[in-house]
Amino acid sequence: MASKSEITARRIQELRELIVHHNHRYYDLDQPEITDAQYDAFVDELNRLEEEYPQLAKEESVSAHIGGTPSPVMGIVSFSPPVLSLNNAHNLDELQEFYIRVRQATQESSPDFTCELKIDGLSVVIRYQRGRLVQAATRGDGLHGEDVTANVERIRTIPITLNRPVTMEIRGEVYMPRSAFIALNARREREGQAVFANPRNAAAGSLRQLDPEITASRELSAFFYQIRHVDNQDSDLSQITTQYQTLEFFRELGLPVEKHFRHTEALEDIVRYVEEWEHQRHRLDYDTDGLVIKLNDLTKQAFLGETQKAPRWAVAYKFPPEEVMTEVVDIEISVGRTGVLTPTAILKPVRVAGTTVSRASLHNEDILREKDVRIGDSVFIRKAGEIIPEVVRVEKTLRPDNTTPFMFPVQCPACGSAVIRLPEEAAHRCTGGMACSQQLRESLIHFGSRDAMDIQGLGEKTVDLLLEARFVNRVDDIYRMKEQDLLTLPRFGSLSAVKLVQSIEGSKAQSLNRLIFALGMRFVGQRAALVLAERFHTMESLEQASYEDLVNIPDIGARIAGSVMTFLSQPLNQEVIRNLKDLGVNMTYLESKVPAGDRQKVLTGQSIVLTGTFQTIPRKNLEQWLAELGGKVVSSVSSRTDLVIVGEKPGSKLKKAQGINVPVVLEQEFFERMAKLGLSPPVV
Repeated sequence: MASKSEITARRIQELRELIVHHNHRYYDLDQPEITDAQYDAFVDELNRLEEEYPQLAKEESVSAHIGGTPSPVMGIVSFSPPVLSLNNAHNLDELQEFYIRVRQATQESSPDFTCELKIDGLSVVIRYQRGRLVQAATRGDGLHGEDVTANVERIRTIPITLNRPVTMEIRGEVYMPRSAFIALNARREREGQAVFANPRNAAAGSLRQLDPEITASRELSAFFYQIRHVDNQDSDLSQITTQYQTLEFFRELGLPVEKHFRHTEALEDIVRYVEEWEHQRHRLDYDTDGLVIKLNDLTKQAFLGETQKAPRWAVAYKFPPEEVMTEVVDIEISVGRTGVLTPTAILKPVRVAGTTVSRASLHNEDILREKDVRIGDSVFIRKAGEIIPEVVRVEKTLRPDNTTPFMFPVQCPACGSAVIRLPEEAAHRCTGGMACSQQLRESLIHFGSRDAMDIQGLGEKTVDLLLEARFVNRVDDIYRMKEQDLLTLPRFGSLSAVKLVQSIEGSKAQSLNRLIFALGMRFVGQRAALVLAERFHTMESLEQASYEDLVNIPDIGARIAGSVMTFLSQPLNQEVIRNLKDLGVNMTYLESKVPAGDRQKVLTGQSIVLTGTFQTIPRKNLEQWLAELGGKVVSSVSSRTDLVIVGEKPGSKLKKAQGINVPVVLEQEFFERMAKLGLSPPVV
């Protein structure tokens, strides 16, 4: 039997690996898998065990590591002094302990503090030279960050020129307003792109783009709160002696400052601030994951100093995740564009994180079964990232005696067609196709989306109006719409009717690849649609293709080939395609302006090394694609290596590349570069 020391050693190692993994997910990938509270619990447990068993502690604990690894692709900025994190207080007792420590260290009976809201975004350091923005960087690992100057210059709320010609280095937080986050996710969902989990991830992903135009389109904002370094000759800055004055001075300079900061002189005042904002924060248009309490006097801050990770003069009070109990009134099934049936819990309305929640997705049958959610159950609800409602767990001690497990329907609730679940899938699907009213709705929205036929004005609300008026029963009916038809619909004036009709008419000229994608064949995304269009050139040739013709195309596998054959063999789909042709929709592939042969030479002569696990396509397929682009994939890094592409959990090759200054690019960034050249990875 293992000794207590051996069990503790294994737990310490497990915690170290968990913390490193989740640091990487949060800071490097902007894809956290757990909540902040769960992460903090791991760090607190590790600190406690290392303190209790010092013989098992490392010289430098992983809990002292700050942030993520900066990407060399964006350029590296060094920090001196380091950009620190904050220690956390998770309850009022821990907050009181911090207050007492500061009071004892300063030998003051009642030290004064500045209390601020803690914005949940991405930390940035900006340097102004005589009032002009000259450099901006992410926090990175605290010692080195990523140069994001060009991107920060495109954030409207961050001034390029200050109201006074001061020279200083300041720190702030870039965030995405909730309203902008909701709009961005809605747009990405319409366009068939992956949605962001929460505003913090969206802000981080938007700021770390290689293309500043993408950052500019994302409606980011920022707040500033700290002067890190000043020019000693600047008389304006020498007059600032407190944190409160710092924030007021920032506002005078034209820098955005979160306006709800407060000066406090007693622990009771701090507690009142905490209690006030634990509830009022939900009224804001930006996420706050806590409060920051800072010793107000800057000289005393310097006297208290900092640890390796965090200042001793400040603490972050973290709000607990809000969970609320309510009742499951019903479980409703919705049908998506591809026929997927999604169960949704209909809830007795309840306030969660500042808004009323009455629905929460249960995703699929497996998750519904795992949580065992039943009609009549009492369940705990929270918002993932304080945005998306989710069922956390069932309170089974309150379960009524007459509840029964929810049974997935064998017939589609929208059209009555048979529902199937293929062995390799988690989803149930309706077999009704466009004869299903729900699939028709989603198909119409998809057909007119930006990456498909790009019909501006044909959004969800317009589609609902058209369906309600029975103006459309299939996608080809879109091209039969007349201006006078639209004028009979609610909220449609002459101008909006003319614009929609013009956009519909203009979409007829789209290339064949967009039409193939717009038709919504299962498994056929934008890349597969382009491959099919390039191979067959016309819709007629595609319709005449055999399964063998399709499956033998390098980028089209058996799954896509089978889906295309099934779609094109159905009489309804054949009729829709004939009608689209008769209505003037282009059925020919419009060749790319860049010859395919030239595009294939983009990596000719380059020696490329891969490291880590790749998410976009399997490594084998990536290696084959790089070879097709002219590159040579080699196994080891040397001075002759031209590029290292980095996936998740990279190995020693990354460190070696950085040590000998070999160019390094993250997986996502590499594919974005290729996309700008009109190149997409093979479909698998």
